[in-house]
Amino acid sequence: MTEPGTRVSEDVVGEETKAEGIHRFEAFFDAERRRLYGTLCLVTENRAEAEELMQEAFLRLWERWHTVGTLDDPTAYLYRTAFNLFRNRIRRTVRAARRMLRPQPPADEFAAVDEREDLLAALRALSPRQRAAVVLLDLMDYTSEAAGQLLAVRPATARALAFQARQALRASMKHEGGGDE
Repeated sequence: MTEPGTRVSEDVVGEETKAEGIHRFEAFFDAERRRLYGTLCLVTENRAEAEELMQEAFLRLWERWHTVGTLDDPTAYLYRTAFNLFRNRIRRTVRAARRMLRPQPPADEFAAVDEREDLLAALRALSPRQRAAVVLLDLMDYTSEAAGQLLAVRPATARALAFQARQALRASMKHEGGGDE
C-alpha cells in the first residue's frame, strides 16, 4: 500500500505484471513440457535431439510470452515453433550433407520411373485419410492446422494420420526394396 498523495512508480506496476507473466509461463511450462518432449521423442527418434528442440521452442516462446501468453491457445504456438525448428534442423542437415558429398553421376532415369511407380503404389495402399494427410503435410508443406481444417479433423489427428502414413510408406518401400535383392 502507498501513502495518500504518493505516486506509485510505473516500475512497480510493470514488475507486478512481469511477475504474473513469469508465473503464468512457469505454469504453462510445467503443464506442457512432458507432452512436448514425448511428442518430439516420437518425431526425432532421439531423446537428446528432442530435449534440445523442446528447450529451444520454450526459449522462443518465452521471448515472445508477452504476446503469446495472451493467445487463446499458446500450446499451438509452442508446437508449431518446435516443429518448425525440427524442419529447419533437417533442412540444414540435408544442405550440409549435400555440400560434403561429391557430385553423383546422372541418375538412372529408368530406375527413377520404377521408384516413382513404387511410391505411387505405396500411396494407393494407404487409407484415403492417411494419403491426404501425408500429401498435405509433407508434399504441399501445409501446417497441421491448415491440413486439419481441410480434412475436417483436429491438427493433432492430421499429424497422427501423416505419421501413420509415413510408417506404412517406409514399411512398404523397405518391403519393395528387400524383395528385389
